[in-house]
Parts: sequence; C-alpha cells; structure tokens
Amino acid sequence: MKAHYRIAFVLVLIIGCNEPFSKIPEAALAVPCKMEQPRESVVFITGFDEGENAYYTSAETYFSEQGIRIVNDLFSLEEIITWINREGAGQTNFDEIHIVSHSNAWLGMALKTTNHGQRIRLKTLLDVRKHKKIPALNKGVDGDTKIIFHSCGLGEHMALLQELKSIFTTTGSPTLYASSYFNVFGGKFAAHYLAKPYYVYYPTAESPGPARLSKEFTTAYPDINIDWFAAIKTRRETVLGGSYSFKFNIPIEWEFAFETATEVPILDDREAIMDWVSESPEMSEVLLELNIPLEKYRWRTEIEGRKLRIKGKTTVLSVLAPILQDADKQEYRVAKLNDRSIYQKV
Repeated sequence: MKAHYRIAFVLVLIIGCNEPFSKIPEAALAVPCKMEQPRESVVFITGFDEGENAYYTSAETYFSEQGIRIVNDLFSLEEIITWINREGAGQTNFDEIHIVSHSNAWLGMALKTTNHGQRIRLKTLLDVRKHKKIPALNKGVDGDTKIIFHSCGLGEHMALLQELKSIFTTTGSPTLYASSYFNVFGGKFAAHYLAKPYYVYYPTAESPGPARLSKEFTTAYPDINIDWFAAIKTRRETVLGGSYSFKFNIPIEWEFAFETATEVPILDDREAIMDWVSESPEMSEVLLELNIPLEKYRWRTEIEGRKLRIKGKTTVLSVLAPILQDADKQEYRVAKLNDRSIYQKV
C-alpha cells in the first residue's frame, strides 16, 4: 500500500567628501574626490491578495510611500536570488532587503522554495538545498545587509531563519530579522504594526458559536486579559489597540492505494476515520507536526476503485492583540528592528 498526502493553506546614507579645501594638501587637490555610492534597498512582494485580505496590496502601498524599490512579480526564493545576483552585478550591495510573504505557524511561508516548488519550511528548504535546486547567491549582499522577513510568526522558527541566512550569505553574512508576531499592513490606525495572536480550533463548518469559543480561549489563555467574546465578534479594527479576530482553514489530505478494491476499508463515521488516522504512522507524523487535535478536524473519506482518500479540514480562529507602547497604551509600538522584544535576529 502506498500513501501520499498533500497539505494546503486555504487561508535606507550618502557619504561624500566634506573636508574643507583649506585643509586639503595641494598635492591631493589633483586627485578626484571619490563619492561612495548610496546603498539601495528593495522590497519583494511575493504574493497577491485573495478575497478581502489586502495584505500584499497594503504592504506595497506602505513601502512605496517610503520610496523603496518594489518588486512584485517573484514568488519563490529561487527567483529572488536570481534577481539579486543579476541586479547586484556591477553595483554596491543592498542596504535592506524586505521580503513580504504570508506565513502561519503550521505550514510555513507562502513563499515557494523554487518556481514550481513547495512552501518554505525547514524540511522543504533543506531538501532543495540538498539537491542544489537553489542557485548560489554571489552578488548584492554583504555583512552590512539587513534582510527583513515580514511573515507572521516566522521569528518562532530560529532553525529555519538560520538556514535562510546561510542561503543569503556571500563573502559576508547578512543579518536576518523576523518577528514572532503577526504583521499588519494598512491598519485603520497605523500603516504597519505587529500584533500577538491567540488561537483555538474547530471542525470546519461546525462552529460551536462565540460563547463556547470564548470559553475555550479563556481555558487556553487563563492569564490573558482580553474580552474574548467581544474579540470573536469583532472582525475589523474598531478602536485603537482593540483586539479583533479572523479565521482561516487548514485542509489536509491523504491518498492510499490498495492491491484490490476489496481491501479498501469502509470507514462509516467520524470516529472510525479518526481511529484509522491515529493508527497510520505517516498520518500521525503530519498531525503531530501540525499539533492540532484530531477532534478539531472535519473528516471525510472518498473511495475510487482501489484508492481511499481521507480528507480533514480545521478552522483556525485567531484573536489578534496589537502591540502597544509600554509607556502609552494609546500608541502602537513602532516596529523597529533593534527592538528585541518584537524582532528576532540571526
């Protein structure tokens, strides 16, 4: 029996010669004063918006207003490195490289490893490096370059950040920055801020309702002072610093091929499917990595000849609490790279 599974996510200094001529020796006046070229910065917008979520559009607007160069037609790490190699040839190294990509705690970054590759996670990145599918970076980056990932929760994955740093290292090693918090662009009260996420789960299309879900939040986060019921009912920013919620789905799917159609098990109900799933090593491994309880999925099976498909889908309900200034709770905390309380660096 062969098994295959698929997981998808359906949710800048110019240095010049400023020494007075009176202090410059006459012999030196015959030598042209060499101006150091300014270091350019660039932003990679690595996706496009779907539905009401305007994350990428808002991020592009935010960085455009800062006068930073925008590249919005590359959707993989392979393409980004190829672009930097090409643009870095014959010019100074980049100052800051911003990479904007959706990300979540379960499935990694929406940014792909290669043009036709998988989402970036530690496993997928190690695999493409092992098989040398990612080109070597040899231009545009040095030890003074800052690479900032605007990807929700990426700062939690230090091993992945270390691997990404290795990929972006040339003769010098850049500094990488990412946050454990959610990046929010185009907010009602700030163009860019960070927010702390809190999660509960339920089988997709089987919501137990706001009252029950608020109790689950209280149980999961007993020391957090948030009105969970109000936050669940609030889907957009209404007051400065107020908590609000959003949701997305995580579907998972496996396909098993048997020798004959008579060997295909008939799993009549949800309990039977969960029992079968829990006894499958390959399925258990994936579910363990996702760390979402079995009962929080809606389970379905499909039989086609001698093939069995098992599908699960869970809805992640997240409450976001904007990060505010310590001294002024009426102001969002400015997302500064040197603020180690909100940014991790490697």
